[in-house]
Amino acid sequence: MNFSGLCWWHERTGVCSYVHALKTSTSALKAARSSCVIPSSCLGVTDADSEFHGVEFLPEGLSGAPNKIGMRVNEKYSCLPAEEKGIHIINIRAIEDIGYVQHESTLLNSLSRDPDADCKYGLYFRDGKRKVDYILVYHYKKSSAGRTLARRIHHNDSSARSTKQDQPLPGKGVHLEMENEPHVDYHEDDKRFRREEYEGNLMEAGLELERDEDTKIHGVGFVKIHAPWNVLCREAEFLKLKMPTKKMYEINQTHGLLKKINSVIQKITEPIQPKVAEHKPQTVKRLSYPFSREKQHLFDLSDRDSFFDSKTRSTIVYEILKRTTCTKAKYSMGITSLLANGVYSAAYPLHDGDYEGENVEPNDRKLLCEEWASYGVFYKYQPIDLVRKYFGEKIGLYFAWLGVYTQMLIPASIVGIIVFLYGCATVDENIPSMEMCDQRNNITMCPLCDRTCSYWKMSSACATARASHLFDNPATVFFSVFMALWAATFMEHWKRKQMRLNYRWDLTGFEEEEEAVKDHPRAEYEAKVLEKSLRREYKHKETDKEKLTWKDRFPAYLTNFVGIIFMVGLTFAIVFGVIIYRISTAAALAISSTPSGRSSVRVTVTATAVIINLVVIIILDEVYGCIARWLTQIEVPKTDKNFEERLIFKAFLLKFVNAYTPIFYVAFFKGRFVGRPGDYVYIFHSFRMEECAPGGCLMELCIQLSIIMLGKQLIQNNLFEIGIPKMKKFIRYMKLKRRRSLDHEEHMKKKQRYEVDYNLEPFAGLTPEYMEMIIQFGFVTLFVASFPLAPLFALLNNIIEIRLDAKKFVTELRRPVAVRAKDIGIWYNILRGIGKLAVIINAFVISFTSDFIPRLVYLYMYSENGTMHGFVNHTLSSFNVSDFQAGTAPNDPMDLGYEVQICRYKDYREPPWSENKYDISKDFWAVLAARLAFVIVFQNLVMFMSDFVDWIIPDIPKDISQQIHKEKVLMVEVFMREEQGKLQMLETWKDKDTKKGENCNSHSPRLSRSHSGSLPSCHSYPVDV
Repeated sequence: MNFSGLCWWHERTGVCSYVHALKTSTSALKAARSSCVIPSSCLGVTDADSEFHGVEFLPEGLSGAPNKIGMRVNEKYSCLPAEEKGIHIINIRAIEDIGYVQHESTLLNSLSRDPDADCKYGLYFRDGKRKVDYILVYHYKKSSAGRTLARRIHHNDSSARSTKQDQPLPGKGVHLEMENEPHVDYHEDDKRFRREEYEGNLMEAGLELERDEDTKIHGVGFVKIHAPWNVLCREAEFLKLKMPTKKMYEINQTHGLLKKINSVIQKITEPIQPKVAEHKPQTVKRLSYPFSREKQHLFDLSDRDSFFDSKTRSTIVYEILKRTTCTKAKYSMGITSLLANGVYSAAYPLHDGDYEGENVEPNDRKLLCEEWASYGVFYKYQPIDLVRKYFGEKIGLYFAWLGVYTQMLIPASIVGIIVFLYGCATVDENIPSMEMCDQRNNITMCPLCDRTCSYWKMSSACATARASHLFDNPATVFFSVFMALWAATFMEHWKRKQMRLNYRWDLTGFEEEEEAVKDHPRAEYEAKVLEKSLRREYKHKETDKEKLTWKDRFPAYLTNFVGIIFMVGLTFAIVFGVIIYRISTAAALAISSTPSGRSSVRVTVTATAVIINLVVIIILDEVYGCIARWLTQIEVPKTDKNFEERLIFKAFLLKFVNAYTPIFYVAFFKGRFVGRPGDYVYIFHSFRMEECAPGGCLMELCIQLSIIMLGKQLIQNNLFEIGIPKMKKFIRYMKLKRRRSLDHEEHMKKKQRYEVDYNLEPFAGLTPEYMEMIIQFGFVTLFVASFPLAPLFALLNNIIEIRLDAKKFVTELRRPVAVRAKDIGIWYNILRGIGKLAVIINAFVISFTSDFIPRLVYLYMYSENGTMHGFVNHTLSSFNVSDFQAGTAPNDPMDLGYEVQICRYKDYREPPWSENKYDISKDFWAVLAARLAFVIVFQNLVMFMSDFVDWIIPDIPKDISQQIHKEKVLMVEVFMREEQGKLQMLETWKDKDTKKGENCNSHSPRLSRSHSGSLPSCHSYPVDV
């Protein structure tokens, strides 16, 4: 038998331990255990006088490899760092040789049961009592000598924190001698030294740490962080966190008719309410007050474990991590800098547990997955309070805003469907489209291109004219006004909802300035300032605190300006390229030998061009997102808030231009600068500008808008959000599977919670989520006059989007750090700006893109019988084919079967038999004046109505303002009672003091003398406080 090991009993920890280092058989193991000197307490007999006993087993032979049996203990466990792995037991001559004679450290190899169940697989420390509030992850290089079975214990108490450099973190410590020591990596050593100092500083700040390097992920170590009660109280007071007090009060309830209506609504909506406790209507509410250690008696501390929930605990720990610094080598670094420099690879709070599987304990994550992040509950309200409890106020506000926006889309969708159905019902009664489809009119139109295109009949565009009436009818004007008022109502409704949430979430007294004070500089900013200070110190020997000025940032500002101009120009160039494609493709298809090819030229060109635009928009969206982030990074903003605001501005500007430039072209520029037959406008002297269809450009605008909107939502928002995370998850799974095949023992172990979360995607912020919804809001409002069904498609998309985002947050992403916020920030201002811009754009779409104004002008100024008969003929001008420029006339003038002398084109110009032939006619100026007048009247009227809606709806609901006032009064009463109690207590002390003094003075002299030694005792009495 080849065997070597140590076996002893530690009297203080009460653990029977055995250390083995060489490969042994089961029988050898039993023999070794039977040979150990084990006190009777290990066998169930208590011996108070037991000492530390140990027996060293010397090897009979030195053959055999180190055993890889895992070691588990029930204290604070730590595996040795990478440098300490591969230690051979032969080199150990005594316990002192490895420096383990410290008072609180012992080399152990417990054969007790797997303690992972006690610590809930990583949710708690190894003792199963202290909860893991945060995780730091780092990479280290494993020794080639293999894993050892050695572990150490360090009790993380005040004595450990008082000697942060001398007493190492559990799992860290003095370096052990090892055989075949690998080559020293100074870069890795520097990272390790920085980690040691930083973790020591964290322990000095009061946090408790525990290391775990014995994981299924090779080369990755985890530092578990726990915030004890005193640290939580200290930081909660510093952060001014509002916590619930013992005082409870009733929420004002509605009475009379409103109460009956509310009860009926609750019964009707009960099936669509989520089954979570937080979503039930509250009748009482706890009074909240900023936490104070001096006033702990005000708060309900009956259950300290749940007083600070996991979201609050992780927020507190993150604040400590941000302000704790590492000063190795004149380098002041917080957690953001350490992450940026690769000292740590990740930092995140843990999810509450598993969300699926058998025997999963109930937790908030599982409840959210069932009642929120499931497509089967798409018809239910969101459990916003539970979302806020788990993810924090900022993410809770995003989903609350998304829910309000989706709800408000329901009435807009209904009205849009009604407008569309009205167009369908009246299409057969529309006189202009009937005249265009009437073949008896025999209207011959001028060629659409030079030479290759021939004359064509207006009746061939019948289908386009009928389809355009579905979206170009008087109801669309009403719908434009309705949507402008809808946008204003939506913004007001959201402000009121936001105030209700602020009251419910105890954010009424919260100010963003408080957060700004605690907002720490970003890692990049600190590095830039350090670089500048080192340059200054090298030149002038000055050590004053530096900061970045506009001179330091001027190159970045110049790069930003040039870069944004270039990107906007690139977007315009691509749109121009698509225009060239449309013109050249139309000319190429016009010379097609088949009649069907010639008849479907316009549809083919429009559809293919829109698809090209969609693909370009999706590609450029991703490119512009990366460029916007790079441009913001080179500016080096000081805080995360500044970084986010600048990133939002750049990304929104570029993506807005990218998404809407093709639509703006079709709406306002296509067909405006064509010229006339005989005097067309050419691009590069060869391509003629394209014209609108006889029914106008509104139908083409509708096609462009619908394809881009639907394609962008389906491909970019949903397919990318589902497909890319699934692909990344599959790649990670395959990598882990390959590693597991190399280590069967690791594969058999169940993953810890922090290992599972490490494999999830890191949270990248809410900017992409808000951005796609803001762009969609633009599609819904900006050009809604041309596409009344836009709200309906947006509603269908958002119903899926809410559950998709929820599933991503619950199952695909690491748990983000909770951030307090009382509103949605800069996004609200962007929404208001889009709402105002939508009024102007819709006014121009109605007046210039549609035929609404020309029809009104004809009806009231030119119609002979007060009807629309003759409107089509009125909008067409005549051209004599003999006036074509040389080389521009059709190659086949007899294509229609007869010789054409006069052809028609859509414009208001003088006829060829007039004195001023082909000049702009008076009708053009009359229509233009009417169009401009409509824009002015429409814009001012709708703006006034929107402002009136804004004014008439109060921002704060009346009941909420009453409740806030009631809270203030109750808080004053609580403190007044507390002050009165203190005064009564002081008066009681004074009265007792006075009575005792009188009693002592009234005693007889003999009694006084006999008790002279105990006279001070007259003033000694117990006081119950």
